[in-house]
Amino acid sequence: MAESWRRTPTESPVTFEIDTSASIPPFEQIKAQAIAQITSGELLAGTKLATVRQLASDLGIAPNTVARAYRELEADGFLHSRGRNGTVVKAQPGDAAALLQLEAKAYASRAAELGISDDEALRFITIALKK
Repeated sequence: MAESWRRTPTESPVTFEIDTSASIPPFEQIKAQAIAQITSGELLAGTKLATVRQLASDLGIAPNTVARAYRELEADGFLHSRGRNGTVVKAQPGDAAALLQLEAKAYASRAAELGISDDEALRFITIALKK
């Protein structure tokens, strides 16, 4: 049986599995799995990925391996690196609605945290749309 490690999600819903007995390099395995999760809609635009160090630690591989996969995924248009603010899934063609839905959820959560009523939160959106 192939030896493998499975990433247990900490801050991210992303799960990667590395098969150390496979002829495919680990960075390619990460890339292929990330692309599959993004294109299937399992990972929405704006989803924050684990840090390079965290994912490397979870998978038991070198940080440079994860960094290479992230760099290549960014070059291919699947990820966006925000420096110290992390790496997120980039909006894909046709993903605008999914990204907006994610932003709307964040807005609704923040409004609730601040004690803003649903009606008032909707009023703020209406005002913003008219400007």
